[in-house]
Amino acid sequence: MTGHSRGIPRRTFVKSAVAIGGASALSACVDRFGQPDVPRGPDDLSKLPERQHAWNGALPADDSGNRLAPRHNVLLLLNYAGDGTPTGGERRTVETALRGLERAYARRHDGLLFTVGYSPRYFDRFDEPLPESVDLPEPEALAPFENPAFDRPDAIVHLGSDHGQVVLAAEEALLGDREELNGVELSADFGGVFEVAARRTGFVGEGLPADHQDVSGIPDSEPVPEDAPLYMGFKSGFAKNQASEDRVTIPDGPFAGGATQHVSAIALHLDQWYEQDSREQRVAKMFCPAHAEEGRVEGTGENLGDGTGIEACADDTESDARTKGMVGHSQKAARVREGGSPLILRRDFDSTDGDQAGVHFVSIQRRIGDFVDTRKAMNGTDLSEGSAVGQRTNNGILQYMTVNRRGNYLLPPRSRRALPEPRPR
Repeated sequence: MTGHSRGIPRRTFVKSAVAIGGASALSACVDRFGQPDVPRGPDDLSKLPERQHAWNGALPADDSGNRLAPRHNVLLLLNYAGDGTPTGGERRTVETALRGLERAYARRHDGLLFTVGYSPRYFDRFDEPLPESVDLPEPEALAPFENPAFDRPDAIVHLGSDHGQVVLAAEEALLGDREELNGVELSADFGGVFEVAARRTGFVGEGLPADHQDVSGIPDSEPVPEDAPLYMGFKSGFAKNQASEDRVTIPDGPFAGGATQHVSAIALHLDQWYEQDSREQRVAKMFCPAHAEEGRVEGTGENLGDGTGIEACADDTESDARTKGMVGHSQKAARVREGGSPLILRRDFDSTDGDQAGVHFVSIQRRIGDFVDTRKAMNGTDLSEGSAVGQRTNNGILQYMTVNRRGNYLLPPRSRRALPEPRPR
């Protein structure tokens, strides 16, 4: 990353460094831009939230109150390196390593946000099962037209920050390649406890997708709007279209205060989306036909404020399938709500892993079953009979994506995040 790299725009350079990873990528970022001025974490870590997934209060908001996700993200899929079940010493090592991150960086978007989750396979190591208060099945195919591989690492760490240098440095620290972080000496790392099974990266935010559309899945005409935060050209994460952090929190049992997490790796195929579909068709397929016909969506959707108003379209889903031959992605998902609230909290981000445009779909919910119910509504398989809507064609945005991998995880409360037992004392 030298020579001609000096002419690469900052956001392109940093995204590329995060995707590459390792000490050399971090060094290249620091050499070019220096270390970002990042506040340290608190002296008293007991003041941090018990909910690992409680990020909203640490994220900035746009003018409409929608929370803006960290721009740079890394997912580390980890396998337990030991035999049998973890020891007390290994738990102390993992907790010490995580506390090192918290002392080094403030828990905020311009510092570091992270979660640690555990898979069904991890809990299978123990004789006792998870309590009934935790719904954590093995991942499975969730549509008749998908054939994903299944991620079954023992653990997953999601690192997020507006500074690419921060996620790279935090990753290096966890893997034992740094002894100091933001002026804080580190006394433990994951070495000898975890081994890296896979590494995935991505980004979200205005300008980043447009800067990274020279990959498979995007037309050569480079059509992604400059101000789009995601590859498909529209905003996401509207406050009224997200579950609250309270809604996705496990309310009782030994993991009360935790949540479940689903992570999908999805490839995007946007040639038709941008080169054949009209703007009106894209709005209809992303939102609903009424939004397209009435011109409710301007640009990337900034005019929609803190909600898409898609609830008004939900009751028309079946009639739109029959009379218009098309239904919207958001329209289908809006059919699954409880007390007027969505069931899942999305924290997904785009990716160029493997030089393929894609999405790492990160969903937080109380039960994995809540994600499954939402995903099945998005599939819209009930809408194809007696209409022009096929299993994937004109069925929201399904025809533009392929689900390659799926994984399910438990995000314990912070006090039980270090190699937890299924029935903690």
